[in-house]
Amino acid sequence: MNDNRKCFILTVIIFLFIGIGQPTFAQKNTVNADTQKGEASWYGSRYHGRKTSSGERYNKHEMTAAHKTLPFGTKVKVTNLDNNEFVIVRINDRGPFVGDRIIDVSEAAARELEFHNKGVGHVKIEVLNSEADLASAAGFSFDVASFSDFALASDVTSDLANSRN
Repeated sequence: MNDNRKCFILTVIIFLFIGIGQPTFAQKNTVNADTQKGEASWYGSRYHGRKTSSGERYNKHEMTAAHKTLPFGTKVKVTNLDNNEFVIVRINDRGPFVGDRIIDVSEAAARELEFHNKGVGHVKIEVLNSEADLASAAGFSFDVASFSDFALASDVTSDLANSRN
């Protein structure tokens, strides 16, 4: 091999190592990965009783949905942005595979969201990561008291217990 070719190959190898060795800085992501907005569709009778991608049978009467990437079993709050109706669904299938739609909901969910007749709706989906997120999405709230005096905390506990009886 001639010297020019050896020099060229050595230069390419050096630049590859320099390029690979440079640190990569993460860009600040301003989009919340747990929230998406877009079009939703629904699927019903034609798929009722068929196996989903998760292996369970699709039931058009349950609050379930299909999403392209969320893990099976993930709970998601789906809000119709046209009327603010919302449902909580469980991801049990893959899809949608039509256009730019972000989620396919069951027929029951589409009826609750009130876009069953239109076929598609403009929605926001929010992943519910914890039991507290799930309770909050369902409309529950929690009040927590904090006491510096144990005796006062005991009195309040007793009062609350007596008021429930």
